[in-house]
Amino acid sequence: MKELFIKYKSVIRFIVTFLLVYIVLTFAYKMYLQYSSDSEYYPDYMTHLVGVQSAELLTVLDYDVKLLPHPDEPSLKLIINNKYLARVIEGCNSISVIILFISFIIAFAGKFKTTAIYILAGSVLIYITNLVRIAAITAGLYHYPKHEYILHDIIFPAIIYGMVCLLWVVWVNHFSLKKEGDA
Repeated sequence: MKELFIKYKSVIRFIVTFLLVYIVLTFAYKMYLQYSSDSEYYPDYMTHLVGVQSAELLTVLDYDVKLLPHPDEPSLKLIINNKYLARVIEGCNSISVIILFISFIIAFAGKFKTTAIYILAGSVLIYITNLVRIAAITAGLYHYPKHEYILHDIIFPAIIYGMVCLLWVVWVNHFSLKKEGDA
């Protein structure tokens, strides 16, 4: 048993580190959501910010956009040319994806400064990609309403999760301290 543990020590360390970081960050995020429900920002600050920035991006793209609180659920309604097309819910704010990204990077940590900079840069890139994703889905629904399923459930998740996987591959191959023989 001890030999097996020694043989897979780096794999076990990765899994334990990943899970611990993921659990801690997810718990912190859930606490944030719980305590932000009394905030002036609806439904919470980050979701509100993503909704506002997505609407601003659509406005820059020359759409007439309104962002309104949804009366029946904790979300924001994105309206283009008086047509309700999308809602921005808590799951749309990219925080859960960023938590997943950070957990992996820390589990495969490199030098502290490099790790911190990569986490910051990768998180910003994921956040910006998410804003573009929301704006593109909304504009896509305006022009191609029959393609809601493929736009929302296939293409855009593939883009954001594909980018996260690409960031992970770049990290492991260029910045992580793990050597080929370690894993």
